[in-house]
Amino acid sequence: MGLLDNIIQAAEEKKAENISVLKVTELTTIADFFFITSGSSVPQNQAIADEILKNAGQKPLNMEGYDLADWILIDFGDIIVHIFTEEKRATYNLESLWADAEKLIRRNED
Repeated sequence: MGLLDNIIQAAEEKKAENISVLKVTELTTIADFFFITSGSSVPQNQAIADEILKNAGQKPLNMEGYDLADWILIDFGDIIVHIFTEEKRATYNLESLWADAEKLIRRNED
């Protein structure tokens, strides 16, 4: 199982909501994929991040936002993980910002 599969499985294990994977390879050099999801609370977002870190099989290059946890960013190099509260996700709306990206996975949408 690859890193992206591990991330998806870990997020689903902690009941992450509205999972989206965007392939951004052709649009930016910062990553190949954006994994975007939401939690219903700060503790849930931290639990999602913890589970991803535990199951990734590799250490991230960087992580930001864990303490406030309204937007946690975990940089694995080729994959950047974004874990939002619903409010912050709506504010930054990465799916619209990267609308030209190929949508590989969309789960649990309303």
